[in-house]
Amino acid sequence: MSEAPVRLAVLVGSAREGRFAPTVARWFARQADRHGGFAVDVLDVAEISLPLAMNGEGAEPVAARLEAADAFVVITPEYNHSYPAALKNVLDWFRGEWQAKPVAFVSYGGISGGLRAVEHLRPVFAELHAVTIRETVSFHGAHGRFGENGEPVDPAAETAAKALLDQLEWWARALQEARVMRAYPA
Repeated sequence: MSEAPVRLAVLVGSAREGRFAPTVARWFARQADRHGGFAVDVLDVAEISLPLAMNGEGAEPVAARLEAADAFVVITPEYNHSYPAALKNVLDWFRGEWQAKPVAFVSYGGISGGLRAVEHLRPVFAELHAVTIRETVSFHGAHGRFGENGEPVDPAAETAAKALLDQLEWWARALQEARVMRAYPA
């Protein structure tokens, strides 16, 4: 009997006009599909309309998709040595949806490849009771790291994505099993 696929929510974390995030997200979603252990749902912060004031209105469709996920991958650029405000707004709107689930990061940016954004996201997810995994994929100078076909020019990106997905699948299955055995004490 084969295991059901891990329900993976890929959160595209940039809403800027002219953003590079969709290129990275499309590539990563293809990697997750090829991996074979995941059913992928892409949520784009540019398409999520949540007001800054958290009054509970309009959050239900996003909440349902996040709640359904067994694991998350956040695609984030680095803006001013951190992550985008639109991404922070989506994170802050929800709490229980993230709890006791694994989170991985794919980042991009200038010289740091978005890794400073990732380091700022880790304590936010810790506060949300999510488990961030060690493996990441990052692209420094991202525009020059992808060809016209939307694929990375360096084959090492695929190797890094596979390592991330292998680890994420392990954590997703382990935490899913734990949530079934006992309720998470939030």
